[in-house]
Amino acid sequence: MTNTWALRVFVRREVLAVCRLAPRTPIPEWATNGRFFSLTRTPEELSLVCLQASVPEGVLAERGWRCLQVAGPLDFSLTGVLASLASCLAEAKVSIFAISTYDTDYLLVQAEDLETAIRALRAAGHEIVDEDW
Repeated sequence: MTNTWALRVFVRREVLAVCRLAPRTPIPEWATNGRFFSLTRTPEELSLVCLQASVPEGVLAERGWRCLQVAGPLDFSLTGVLASLASCLAEAKVSIFAISTYDTDYLLVQAEDLETAIRALRAAGHEIVDEDW
């Protein structure tokens, strides 16, 4: 699958976890350790993406996620950015957990799928940059 435009995607080194807490739980201090974290509160849950190493035992968490960051900022008028990445990863049978911010998009993939994801994104014409934060 080839895209009409290529994106620059950075591979981040941190290993992350996606956690679920009760909806009214105060935001725990451990959730904001590190350079990347994301918090979403809904009536049903408090969802946290944070450093895996910071998550205490007993917290409901899916562990072993790696982060792919789309170079930004991306203009709000752009369409299909996330879809172009997600569709080629879906074809490669790579599951994602997507996070969007004001400036850009992030795709989390399981660590064991990282190399497959990188190959799929490169084959689709995207530039992959392995870079430390």
